Amino acid sequence: MGDLADVVARSSGHRQVHQFRPGGTGVFPEELMSYIKHVLQPGEAVRYQGSVHWILYLPAILLAFAAVAIGAVTFAVPWRYGWLPAIACLVAALILAVRAWWVRWITEIVVTDRRVIYVHGFIQRDSVEIHMNQIESVDVDQTLMGRLLDYGDVTIRGTGATHEPLRAVDRPIALRNEITAR
Repeated sequence: MGDLADVVARSSGHRQVHQFRPGGTGVFPEELMSYIKHVLQPGEAVRYQGSVHWILYLPAILLAFAAVAIGAVTFAVPWRYGWLPAIACLVAALILAVRAWWVRWITEIVVTDRRVIYVHGFIQRDSVEIHMNQIESVDVDQTLMGRLLDYGDVTIRGTGATHEPLRAVDRPIALRNEITAR
């Protein structure tokens, strides 16, 4: 057990401690995707794990409501081709929902006790890692809706020219607190 490192993951406000063996065996939290598994160093503890907010689904939800409304009007008022715009809205809503799911699935934001890791992409992966000792400030921008639904943009400013904006982050205040609470 000398090569095992404790990985601490937070989910819903409680802590879970998992054992991680760098060679790939051992128990690991299901929420962490493969990239994070591969870049964690022995003894590195995960303090925050997140992704983009579910607000990405909002256009799909609004189009689905529009499809239902158009379908209801078509059913109530005889309109011969009223089902065509309803189906078009429903198909567009489905496409937007799949896109939003895909973006959430391929985006990871993790704060460890040593660094901040942001990963986006599937085949072409874009990865940004900023070490804690290089972070100068963390800015959170939230609209009124963002404050109500707990999402916002987080900008991490590092030493030198490092300037990393993270858009539509879920729980941005918790992310900022984990970064700044060294």
